[in-house]
Amino acid sequence: MRELTQPAAEEIKLAEIFHALADPVRLQIVAQLADKGRDSCSAVGESIDVHRTTMSHHYRVLRESGVTWTEVEGRTRFVSLRRDDLNERFPGLLDAVLAACTDRGSVTRLPLPQGVPVAGQ
Repeated sequence: MRELTQPAAEEIKLAEIFHALADPVRLQIVAQLADKGRDSCSAVGESIDVHRTTMSHHYRVLRESGVTWTEVEGRTRFVSLRRDDLNERFPGLLDAVLAACTDRGSVTRLPLPQGVPVAGQ
């Protein structure tokens, strides 16, 4: 098995975090991890209606951006938020993102900015 790519805390970049958090599925993963803490990738993905290979892609983006940390134990991958590392580099960022998602009621239906055309309207 190849080694997982995970940046050191000092290598985490804000632009990569924003890219990782720009996708509603990845926001949903982050919100679930904030509630559960460390969990297996398969357990987190059970409630998200996305194909397994697509979920693997989302986990990779989150891991490589420094938002999550993945540990392999046997054949199972456990994922957790890198809350301490993120708070050290960008104080309050993760909490602000999670609060914004909660305030809107759902991370799967984030509102579009004003002026963005919506199909069918």
